[in-house]
Amino acid sequence: MPSAATRHKILDEVRSIVPPLSEKMHKGQAGRVGVVGGSRDYTGAPFFASMSCMRLGADMSHTICEPSAGNVIKTYSPDLIVHRILDENKSHDDIKKEMKGIFERLHSVIVGPGLGRDKHMQSCGKIAMELARESDIYIVVDADGLWLVQNEPDVVKGYTKCILTPNVVEFGRLCKRMGIDSKEANSENAAKQLALALQGPTILEKGRVDRITNGKEVLICDEQGGLKRAGGQGDILSGCLGTFLAWASVYQAGVSAEENVGARIADDRLPLLAGYGGSITTRTCSREGFRRKGRAMLANDLLEEVGPAYAKLFGEPSAAL
Repeated sequence: MPSAATRHKILDEVRSIVPPLSEKMHKGQAGRVGVVGGSRDYTGAPFFASMSCMRLGADMSHTICEPSAGNVIKTYSPDLIVHRILDENKSHDDIKKEMKGIFERLHSVIVGPGLGRDKHMQSCGKIAMELARESDIYIVVDADGLWLVQNEPDVVKGYTKCILTPNVVEFGRLCKRMGIDSKEANSENAAKQLALALQGPTILEKGRVDRITNGKEVLICDEQGGLKRAGGQGDILSGCLGTFLAWASVYQAGVSAEENVGARIADDRLPLLAGYGGSITTRTCSREGFRRKGRAMLANDLLEEVGPAYAKLFGEPSAAL
């Protein structure tokens, strides 16, 4: 397990990629995140992912979903921007054209929350991953997005601006697909081998502790979480990851270089740090939500914990006025 000094050092590194609150920045420069998911049967997951993006500090979140899901999601909050373009009556070319116009505005995209496994929605997920790669933007793959990767690993293979977030079952399936023994004694090695086999993506293996690895380095997040595993917590994590990756994109572009001084973090390490930031924030939310609600805790209770968790872990920056 990481020492207190190691944890403190990693938190400092994560903090250094967060854009400051400043009057010099305009709307959108602190992160624009897309969420591709939301199907006829699943509307909660993209809501939790989108809202946690903004609760953490992203300026804008775009939810890209199936039309009937969008009609429902739009009623959850007026803060949500909802694009109901994943229509099974449209051609893939038309969907790709509309999605491309949205992606041109984004720093990162989350693929999977509420996506579903039917052929049409899986095809839409594939279009999203291919477009993200073409646009050179960061990708988080979760939930049914991982089902797509399991069946078609090439959609993410070789792409370094990507984080996969498998739970124990999803991790086992991915390892089996890539010919890796996920049951070996040193499970840390299995995560590293999976990252190496995919030749680029960072793996955030969720479990009793979270392991984040790019195949070379492994970060362990053992922050205490809550004792109830309510559905939707993985979507909170995905949203937090989407924002940290959006901030990584802003950092990489040097938008806030004047305020963020210090040793420059290598580009290939940014997803690793974003993974740690998302993991420790979500675990802190879970712990505090469980402290307040106990067995009654739901994923919705965690949304109001996102901001306080950030402040507790990274400190709330004073506005540069």
